[in-house]
Amino acid sequence: MKRFLFPLLTVALVSPVLAAPNVTAINKKIVVDFYDLAFTQRKPTEAALKYISPKTYIQHNPEGKDGRDAFLNGFAKYVENGKLRCTQKRAIAENDLVVIHSHCIDNPADPKDLGHAFVDIFRVQDGKIVEHWDVGQPVPAKSANSNTMF
Repeated sequence: MKRFLFPLLTVALVSPVLAAPNVTAINKKIVVDFYDLAFTQRKPTEAALKYISPKTYIQHNPEGKDGRDAFLNGFAKYVENGKLRCTQKRAIAENDLVVIHSHCIDNPADPKDLGHAFVDIFRVQDGKIVEHWDVGQPVPAKSANSNTMF
C-alpha cells in the first residue's frame, strides 16, 4: 500500500489540474489589480508599466494598435485627460484568461450619461498582460425587462 500511495501523492502534487486554481488566482489578481489601478484609480500609465508586457501586447479592439506603447499613447491619455469612471462588477478567470465585467461612464457629472457595459478579456503570460479583447454596449434608458445590465 505504501508503494502505491507515494507515487500517487507525487503525481497529485505536481498535477497541472491541481496547480491550475493557483495559476488562475494569480492571473485574476494581476488583471483585477491592473483594472483597478488603470480605470478605477485612473492611473493607466502606472498600471500599464506595471502589468502590461513591454514585449508583447496584442490588442483585438479594432480601434487600438498592438503594443504597450500604443496603449500608453492612446487609451491611457484618454483616461488621464478625460472624466471616464469605471466600476468593476465582476471578475471571472480560468487559467491564463481573465474577464472583467464593468460599468464605465464618460462623464459622471452628466445625469444623462448612463454609461456603457463592458466585458474585457485579458490573457496573462509570465505575470504580465499580453493580450486584450473587449465588447461593450450602451446602458439604455429603458429596458424590455426589469433586470439591470450588472
